[in-house]
Amino acid sequence: MTHTIKHVFFDLDHTLWDFDRNSALAFEMMFEKFKIHITVARFLEIYQPINLRYWKLYREEQVTKTELRRNRLIETFSILGHQLPLQTIDMLSEDYISFLPFHNYLIEGAEELLMYLQPKYQLHIITNGFKEVQHIKLNNANIHHYFETITNSEEVGVKKPNPLIFEHALRLSGAHIENSVMIGDSYEADILGADALGINTICFNYHREKIPKKITQVSHLNEIKEYI
Repeated sequence: MTHTIKHVFFDLDHTLWDFDRNSALAFEMMFEKFKIHITVARFLEIYQPINLRYWKLYREEQVTKTELRRNRLIETFSILGHQLPLQTIDMLSEDYISFLPFHNYLIEGAEELLMYLQPKYQLHIITNGFKEVQHIKLNNANIHHYFETITNSEEVGVKKPNPLIFEHALRLSGAHIENSVMIGDSYEADILGADALGINTICFNYHREKIPKKITQVSHLNEIKEYI
């Protein structure tokens, strides 16, 4: 793969930006502000699978951005025995998004990998995350300068794994299918989406999901150096 690759496309959340750690810290700020007496650990235990389900529905265009942001909180608080007014839910939702970029821990090895790759390749981002925070995350984490282009699903109008977002990213970057590789943690969104167009892929499978053996996968970002 090494000799043909010129462009490296990264997912952002869960691949470079440590979403789980930063999200937990945002919830701590939110709970303190609104005097919510639930431990963040207990909340996340319920919230995380609900959030994953809603993000899948969001990728498949079955729920709107507003429904995603509201309903994941409504369902979680309901299970925990807290019935909150919709107005409060919306305020919590807005504050959570605002608080997220306050904390910008990166996945272990992320910046080391970017420093290694930048002199050799053109680097890019393709993200399904909300446009109002993704650029802030990149800036606040001090990694924006590594990337030539940022492709955001809200700006394109479709989400990974829709091939249109990958086609848009290729056009924007001037890259071609045969000289590109997509790196991401989501087998469904990042790997299947890019593979459907014939783009090379590397799955950052740190969560040890069972995926086909034919897929190039790593469990630590530094292992990517072995492939490109």
